[in-house]
Parts: sequence; C-alpha cells; structure tokens
Amino acid sequence: MDYQQINVRHEGPISVITLDRPDRLNAWTPRMAEEQAHAIMAANDDPRIGAIVMTGAGRGFCAGADMDATFSTRLNGADPGNDTAGGVGGMPKGLDWVAFIRASKPVVCAVNGAAVGIGTTMCLPADQIVASTAAKFGMGFIKMGLVPELASTTLLTARVGFGRASDLCLSGRLLSGAEAHSIGLADQLAEPEELLDRALDVARSYAANPDRQLRMTKQLLTENMAEPDLFTAQQREMAMLSVCWTTEEHKEAVAAFIAKRPAVFRPEA
Repeated sequence: MDYQQINVRHEGPISVITLDRPDRLNAWTPRMAEEQAHAIMAANDDPRIGAIVMTGAGRGFCAGADMDATFSTRLNGADPGNDTAGGVGGMPKGLDWVAFIRASKPVVCAVNGAAVGIGTTMCLPADQIVASTAAKFGMGFIKMGLVPELASTTLLTARVGFGRASDLCLSGRLLSGAEAHSIGLADQLAEPEELLDRALDVARSYAANPDRQLRMTKQLLTENMAEPDLFTAQQREMAMLSVCWTTEEHKEAVAAFIAKRPAVFRPEA
C-alpha cells in the first residue's frame, strides 16, 4: 500500500507507526485508518516484530477528524471513505477498529500532542497509553453535535470510571496529559523529549514475550473485562491454558529457565 498519511519504520522488534499530516495536526481521515490498519497487519504478519508504537508527527497526535474530508463531505451528501456509512464508528466498511486492535500484537500509543475526538478514541483499545506532558486529550463529540464512537463509552469508563467518563463526554472539555494520567486515561506520563523512548521501552517489554500467548492474553482481557461470572472467566482461561501447555513457546520458556538463559521467542529483527 502506498502510504500517504502515515509513515512506518522499525526499531528492532518494534514497528513505529507515525500519523503524518503535521500541517493539520494529523487530522484523521478514513484513508488514514486504512493505512494504519495495513501497517498493523504487516506488523502482525512479521515474526520479527513483537509490538507496535503509534505516535504523531509534529505538534499533534491526532486533533480529531478532518472537518473537510469527513464531516463536510458527509453533510454534502458524499461518503468520505470506503462506505463509512456501512462501517462502524465512521471507519471504512470492514474495519472494526476496536476488535482489530484487541486482536493485534501489543499496541502502545505515544500521545505527543493534541488527541481529540477520534484522536482519543483510537487509543482507548490500545494496551498502553503513554502521554507527553504536552499532550491534550478531549472527547469533543458533544461539541460537534455528535456522540462518542469506537466503543469509547465502554472503554473510557473502564479506564477512568463512570463519573469521570460522564464528565469528559458530556462537557467535551480538554484535559492535560498530567490530568489524563492522574485519572487513569493515560497509563504513563513522560516529558516530551522522553516520550518516544518511554513508549519504545514499554513496547520492548511486551515484544520480549511470545506472540501467540500475548494475543491470547489480550483476548482474555477483552472478553473478561466486563464478565460478571468468575467461573466463566476461569473457563476461558483454562481453555487457553490447556493450549499453551502444548506449545513450543512454553517448552522454550521452561528449557530457558532450567538452563538459566533468556528465552528466545522470535527471530532477530
């Protein structure tokens, strides 16, 4: 795929995906989503890659949807992308962003600047959100006469609690990276010059582990997050644990422990 709105590079076992429309604070378009999905699929298919970091070029992470390319286009009677009207949350049809991210290799969002609307909601399904002290987060949908998307009314509530999620969605207010961290919206906080290194360190700690078990663990976290029945949660875990006992990854981990050496789960990047 010819990337026009992102760029991709590898840092060892990490795929770094950068939203690359800095002149528009990386405003989101359906084309950008398709490019992101293509780059993530490529990382998922590459055994040398263990995790993904997503960040933004310039001063912004993603300052929301591009007004001209999305809202104005739709109000003028045209679809802004590949059948977004038939998709989920404004995404092109066939791209379920939340399910896609939850089924992917680990994803770390390094939020370097403004992350508003979809700039926030695209990050909520990620495994870690590392915020710069220069970041700004906002659920700005109400300000545009819209409601939140991408399961954010569930995922934001899971991260920050019902009252705080209500406040952020009903007010549409902006909050700083430090406030986002203090309420649990961002998992870690870093100074701007340290942000990417911090995100890469987190991603490397995930990439040191086996892909199959990483993705199985993500599936369990997704399915059991709101599961009220603990026995059902245990049954899901047991089904996957029974598979893990038979895998080469488990055998390698045990052999490495006995031999007092690091386990090797992927080829050199």
